Amino acid sequence: MTTTAEITRRCLALYEDLDFASVRAWKAAAPGRKVVGYMPVYVPREIVHAAGMLPVGILGGGDGLEVIHGDAYYQSYICRIPRSTIELGVTGRVDFLDGMLFPSTCDVIRNLSGMWKIMFPKAYVRYFDVPQNYVDAIGGSYYAHELAELREGLERLGEVRITDDALRASIAIYNENRRFVQAVYDLRAREPWRAPATEVYLLMRAGMVLPVEEHSALLREYLDAAAREERPRRDNARVVVTGAFCEQPPLNLIKSIELSGCYVVDDDFMLVSRWLQGDVPLDGDPLEQLALAFLHRSVSTAMRYEPTQAEKGRFLIDSVRRTGAEGVVFAAPSFCDPALLERPMLHSALQRAGIPFTSFKYAENAGQMQPIREQAGTFADSIKLWSAP
Repeated sequence: MTTTAEITRRCLALYEDLDFASVRAWKAAAPGRKVVGYMPVYVPREIVHAAGMLPVGILGGGDGLEVIHGDAYYQSYICRIPRSTIELGVTGRVDFLDGMLFPSTCDVIRNLSGMWKIMFPKAYVRYFDVPQNYVDAIGGSYYAHELAELREGLERLGEVRITDDALRASIAIYNENRRFVQAVYDLRAREPWRAPATEVYLLMRAGMVLPVEEHSALLREYLDAAAREERPRRDNARVVVTGAFCEQPPLNLIKSIELSGCYVVDDDFMLVSRWLQGDVPLDGDPLEQLALAFLHRSVSTAMRYEPTQAEKGRFLIDSVRRTGAEGVVFAAPSFCDPALLERPMLHSALQRAGIPFTSFKYAENAGQMQPIREQAGTFADSIKLWSAP
């Protein structure tokens, strides 16, 4: 039987491979195959899949890539992910991409989409905008139109026709994947010692490069293995980590939080796989169903518009209560305007709810984790010592 350790080793190898060997192998396995990359947060991968293409998450270079060329394209007072993504591009590490999607995250990602068009003119490039009005007849209509334009662009790229039936089949496959993803997060929330945060993170990162069917099978294997294995249980503080929705934290940062005495029972590291909550219905117009799911069943995060101040922080407080967390750790990339501008509002919401929290910043290539481990450890100790039973 496959063990969690074996699955984690496979996922770690995929995580560390900045040349994307598994993606190149998939593309080379059959003539005419296309690969479409996307930046973090969320894009409708179902449409890419329905075109017969492989959607691949491009999440920056992490701490395994030295950025040399990329620093020449961006100023120093913005986050690191655009510079390391440019580095991946100019060094040929992602030359297998036939297209690239840039979700509506912030001005930096919007600018990066324009630069990508100039630097790689042969690739299909699209800045994928999202509605800021959540009324069905307004934002829903706008978003369905955006989805239709994406569908048409992918049809031209692949010289294929993306039928409604193909879309429904892809939606069903991604519905299954979302159920397995949620099952892993539910297991971690119930018994975090069985599904450590580092393992769960690597599992979700594997889904950025594997075909969705293969990723679902891997998640199923992990759930089976985790249920069989006995692992030590510790008296750790249960925390939610939030703020890292775009530029990804170094793996050692997640390990440091765990080693400090914290069980991470929820996070926003990989919102690509968790953005839509629950199944997308298979009846009716598939693009309309995707649009309505985005409007009414998507997660709350810094780059998603919320019309009233009263809504700000509700999703985070619900996460704390749902998972039985004892506190919140705010981990945001340095110079991430959406996360850092939202943080004071979330702080206020947690204070009103009586939920303790701590905050720090990081960069994807950060190497010194001792201060973070000490801060997280002090926070865990304070929860154990002074929080109400």
